Amino acid sequence: MPFQKITIAGVGLLGGSLGLAIKQRSLAKHVAGFVRREASIAECEQLGVVDGATTDPQQAVKDAELVILCTPLARMREVLAPMLPALKPGAVITDVGSVKAGVVQELESLVADAGGRFVGSHPMAGAEKTGASAARADLFVNAVCVVTPTPLSYPDAVDCVETFWRAVGASPVRLTPEVHDHLVSRSSHLPHVVAAELANYVLSPAHPQEQALLCANGFRDTTRIASSSPEMWRDIVLANRKNLGRVLGVFIGDLQKFQNALENGDHKTIEEFFERAKQRRDKWSSQSDSPE
Repeated sequence: MPFQKITIAGVGLLGGSLGLAIKQRSLAKHVAGFVRREASIAECEQLGVVDGATTDPQQAVKDAELVILCTPLARMREVLAPMLPALKPGAVITDVGSVKAGVVQELESLVADAGGRFVGSHPMAGAEKTGASAARADLFVNAVCVVTPTPLSYPDAVDCVETFWRAVGASPVRLTPEVHDHLVSRSSHLPHVVAAELANYVLSPAHPQEQALLCANGFRDTTRIASSSPEMWRDIVLANRKNLGRVLGVFIGDLQKFQNALENGDHKTIEEFFERAKQRRDKWSSQSDSPE
């Protein structure tokens, strides 16, 4: 570091925030953006999230030492494949995908065949807002970023990816792709499903009109992430469906136990349910650097 050129493929909230962080911290002499639409070129440059944007995949990655895929999971191979003929030998490729096992399996050998080095990563940062206009240079500050090397990963490429994430303010943690997907199915993917169902159920037009008037801060806080991109979350939950399906089963079982206690008027079980949740949440909150 600094890099001569970093390419960001997909300049939305995460890609745009990376661009701002890279420029603010002088991590590269040139930050290139790859976008799908001509209209996005002017927008990206006007917002200052990259130094230059293009719809040409090969022009985007030409001479880049680091390429970061910030596209939806289902489109990563489609976006990356046309770039590979212009990939600089030894270039490091990483991504920001929320599911890792499938991405790593699909892209690692593809990049290796083109002379590059792929290492998966997933910054635990984001927001319900989307698009480059929502980008923030401090989005990754104090965020955990999971890096998912495999036995085929080049150590220097792994070091490069971890060093980069530290440079934008994140704290890298190494996990296998499979362990990552297992853990985020509970901590990230399940909460999105729960928030979406709360919004679907409570705000259903089947309920009286006054229902929405009684949705205050607790409902707003609990359902905030339900405003995230439906297309993005469709791809995420389908990509991690085995893990998510398993934890959903446990979650539904726990709710059924609570329902039984409620129906039986079991004061002790109900109080223990809320007390256990408070203790665990308070302990996590006191140890976490993540913003509330």
